[in-house]
Amino acid sequence: MSSANYAVHGDVAVITLDNPPVNGLGHALRAGIVAGLEQAEADPAVKAVVVTGAGRAFSGGADIREFNSPKALAEPTLHTVIRAIEGCTKPVVAAIAGACMGGGLELALGCHFRVAQGDAQIALPEVKLGILPGAGGTQRLPRVVGVETALNMIVSGATVPAAQLAKTALFDQVVDAGVLDAGIAFARKAVADKLPLKKVRDIRIDYPDAEAFFQFARNTVGAVAKNFPAPLKCVDAVAAAVSKPFEEGLAYERALFVELVQTPESKALRHAFFAERAASKIPDVPEDTPVRRIAKVAVIGAGTMGGGITMNFLNAGIPVAILEMKQDALDRGVATIRKNYEGSLRKGKLTQDKLDARMALLKPTLSYDDLRDADLVIEAVFEEMGVKEQVFRKLDEVAKPGAILATNTSTLDVDRIASFTKRPQDVIGTHFFSPANVMKLLEVVRGKLTAKDVLATIMQLAKKIKKTAVVSGVCDGFIGNRMIEHYGREAAFLLEEGATPQQVDRALEKWGMAMGPFRMGDLAGNDIGWAIRKRRYVEKPEVRYSKVSDRLCEMGRFGQKTGAGWYRYEPGKRDAIPDPAVEQMIADYRKEIGVTPRKIADEEIVERCIYALVNEGARILEEGIAQRASDIDMVYLTGYGFPLFRGGPMFYADTVGLYNVMRAMKRFAAMPGADAKFWQPAPLLAQLAAAGRTFN
Repeated sequence: MSSANYAVHGDVAVITLDNPPVNGLGHALRAGIVAGLEQAEADPAVKAVVVTGAGRAFSGGADIREFNSPKALAEPTLHTVIRAIEGCTKPVVAAIAGACMGGGLELALGCHFRVAQGDAQIALPEVKLGILPGAGGTQRLPRVVGVETALNMIVSGATVPAAQLAKTALFDQVVDAGVLDAGIAFARKAVADKLPLKKVRDIRIDYPDAEAFFQFARNTVGAVAKNFPAPLKCVDAVAAAVSKPFEEGLAYERALFVELVQTPESKALRHAFFAERAASKIPDVPEDTPVRRIAKVAVIGAGTMGGGITMNFLNAGIPVAILEMKQDALDRGVATIRKNYEGSLRKGKLTQDKLDARMALLKPTLSYDDLRDADLVIEAVFEEMGVKEQVFRKLDEVAKPGAILATNTSTLDVDRIASFTKRPQDVIGTHFFSPANVMKLLEVVRGKLTAKDVLATIMQLAKKIKKTAVVSGVCDGFIGNRMIEHYGREAAFLLEEGATPQQVDRALEKWGMAMGPFRMGDLAGNDIGWAIRKRRYVEKPEVRYSKVSDRLCEMGRFGQKTGAGWYRYEPGKRDAIPDPAVEQMIADYRKEIGVTPRKIADEEIVERCIYALVNEGARILEEGIAQRASDIDMVYLTGYGFPLFRGGPMFYADTVGLYNVMRAMKRFAAMPGADAKFWQPAPLLAQLAAAGRTFN
């Protein structure tokens, strides 16, 4: 139960915000603050009030557990709480330590005085949810830190340490430690010295050439914000703080807030925010499940993937033994890791000390014996079952009891890999995405015998290495690659029917994808997809593929690494240049299969590729491979360049309306030469559409 704890320290009342984990300003807490103020006002022995936070935060802002519920808007709202503080006849001092963000900072700005610990984290991060501060943040912050500093903080949502703002009117005092004692002492001084009770709202802003500055800001922010409306609205709100009386500015801020909350972009960002938190929750694995200690890690394979995986652990201060079979491959792998760190050093993102410390944690080896004391071993070898079998049989011999054995496979059967050991309960899939030291996504593949504590350990470790972990069941390709295969199949069928690679890529990139399917194929290596298709022809002969992709590979055009794929590439450059040889190959293939090319609209390209993801996603949900639709969205937002402002494929389908998605699929199924079987809506999709419901 959240509460505002009230206690009297001599002549000072202390109201402590207590709503773990970050003292979110839920309804009960807001009501408690007002009740505490009234109690202090009524007590003649109390001369001043200090507001502080329990635990490690002042307040992280709104209580996200109350989002989209009546409690979020119930009185007293945060506006009411702030008015009650401003109207208090006794000095009210905010004593700030830890996180002071969003509504928490707006609450502090409503106090007469503010004392902060130097390392307190100050921010108005609402823009990251596609909204802006809604309780006066855009009006009060410019009055105390200056227009430019406030605008930068509000538009970026960036966190700033209190020490950096010590010389501004935001803080009356900044201390190294003991902020509550300092706050009480300041409150007594305010009473003794009869300090006037300052209201931030009364500070006048005098900013010359404001109009020119805000026009410059709009041009700059507009260029960066692109598909997100909130940053530009933040500029408008701060401009109102300069040009309008306080109450008018406050009303304008509120109107903009209400407008932004309804935008699809804000809904998508809020969905992603909650989806990221939901992904770490596993229904049958309690949060208090004991985890295994991971003090040492081993990685098998020092190639691009193995090296990238290794860097994640070195960055987190965890020692890694990296194993290769040949000295030259090992040397190459270690040199690449060092080169990556040196690149960060040149950009000023890393100090020489940190580079040396990380490299000192790395132990290159050619012997499995050096893996005997590892708590976690991650295999990152060639994607072929026979190779994986050799590695896991060897690991079963050398790894210590209780060590977690993880495979970085992107498509292979984790249960089969586990069967190569006598300890399948210790085996799990950890599918990192390339480049593994950069990409946020980690698909955690839970085998049918994977122990719950193994799963809990990997989920906790993912946070430590700054990954967004999403749990997947075992199936061919797991969540991400199983879906992307159908996206790619549809893109290839579009080539057969009349589109060019650049038209398909351009349409999807304009829609918001980071990279179109053909540019993505060239980057990843077209030979990888070719190898998977060859396996599919044997294992799943009923699945239809266009052979146009195979023809490209038969020409030796594997992508950027060979200088030619769907596009051609100049040496040392990554620019995708359309190639007439590819267009000719596609034209010849159309003739061969008897297809007359037609003009294809960009809208059809987008719908077919994106709805192919949605339909397969629905099947994945039905089969229980993914726990929830939002997990699928997280996979696509963090691992496949899906546009954040659209919220992920399943959320996007909800936005369009599942009934409309299904109608489009029926239309695609009826087209000449279509894969009608694939376009049969998944039963779950059909069921939800019929009931007028959504995935999320």
